[in-house]
Amino acid sequence: MKKGTAELYVGIFVILGIICSGYLIVTLGELNLFKNDRYSVYAYFTSVSGLNNGSDVEMAGVEIGQVASISLDTEQLIAKVELSILKNVELSEDVIASVKTTGIIGDKYIDLSPGGSEIILKPGETIFNTESSVDLESLVRKYIFNADEKQ
Repeated sequence: MKKGTAELYVGIFVILGIICSGYLIVTLGELNLFKNDRYSVYAYFTSVSGLNNGSDVEMAGVEIGQVASISLDTEQLIAKVELSILKNVELSEDVIASVKTTGIIGDKYIDLSPGGSEIILKPGETIFNTESSVDLESLVRKYIFNADEKQ
């Protein structure tokens, strides 16, 4: 009887461990398996250098979503970014999406500036007002090479 009881306790312990591990994986991995609390909108940029899938989307410094995917629009040859936005956040049609950097050389994120229009973007629609990131490397290169030419 003691052997059966020990095996029962070990089995329960293993099952609880698997359940806890699964919960941590879903929670820490920010997987939305059971929640449908977001909608997608799209934005087109000339450059999204340094922006990654999963990067934050912020408005007024508050995270309101994430970058779901980044691809190349083969017709226009510009970057197409899918933004996954919380459903309780309504974006007006004249919202401005900008690629920004946290700090001087930090991670890239999308910053949304609210517009004044009363027309709200629906899921799957496009943000037309966009600003690409400033490429610090090319600016430094221009400054260095222009300084060399003047000497």
